[in-house]
Amino acid sequence: MAKNPLQIMKLAERWRIFSGQHPRFVGFLQDIGRSSIKEGTILELKVTETDGRIKVTNIRLTQDDVDTIGIIRELIQGRG
Repeated sequence: MAKNPLQIMKLAERWRIFSGQHPRFVGFLQDIGRSSIKEGTILELKVTETDGRIKVTNIRLTQDDVDTIGIIRELIQGRG
């Protein structure tokens, strides 16, 4: 898979903006990234819509998922 440098730069800029707007969430991601992301970990996502409806899903991470998360982390941190 070829990397598109413009898309990577755009992602890095969007991440910088997102990080500035949501520092607690970024801190949470950094915390779980240091210890919790391993095969068998269950990630759960809950979304509360503006009208109050709630949607929840979860996944149990495989080693492939862990590897993918590592690649995304490296791209975001500019080491890709």
